[in-house]
Amino acid sequence: MDIFSLDWIGFIITGFGTLFLIGEMLVNMRGFFGLMGLGFITVYFAVYLETGSFIIMLIVYLLGLLLIIIDGKVINDGTLATIGLACMLTAVALTAPNLYAGMYAVIGVLLGGFSSLFFLKVFKRRDMWSKLTLVDQLTKEAGYNSMNEEYEQLLNEEGKTVSNLRPVGTVRIKNKNYSAISNGQWIPENTKIKVVDVDGTRILVENTNNE
Repeated sequence: MDIFSLDWIGFIITGFGTLFLIGEMLVNMRGFFGLMGLGFITVYFAVYLETGSFIIMLIVYLLGLLLIIIDGKVINDGTLATIGLACMLTAVALTAPNLYAGMYAVIGVLLGGFSSLFFLKVFKRRDMWSKLTLVDQLTKEAGYNSMNEEYEQLLNEEGKTVSNLRPVGTVRIKNKNYSAISNGQWIPENTKIKVVDVDGTRILVENTNNE
């Protein structure tokens, strides 16, 4: 009897394929898990599909995996992860020869993906994700420092209010709008002001029309 004619065999193949592919992304196995996972998934699609459909479904599955990774490490809102999971499940379900085999394949993907988390308890976590987090943190810090420098350069600059300051409002300095605060004074719109203090992104202004 051909083993691939058994409905439950899809559960084994997709389970191990997903387990090792996601595991490769989580832990540093120098591509070994990736090759094993890709091998299992390739066998699954190759057994049940013709060449053209095989390539399409394999791309859909791997695209889904990529979307999950992007969501987990970059976006973190769950949208791409949901779409990615749907792509993976759709690919294995449509490839299966019948409904029961499709259900087994879907369960295999879900169980394999969940089980890959246990690799984190055994193997060394990939440094790639911590490096991405560090780069993102440094980028944000650089942007924050750049913003602080821009605000510090506003000290002693003059401009005018574009809204009433009661005491918080909007001022225009060097053709750019900023949120500012007066020293407890109500400064009407279109009033000339001067920046007397800058603390981070907090701009303190005073009315110069009274001078």
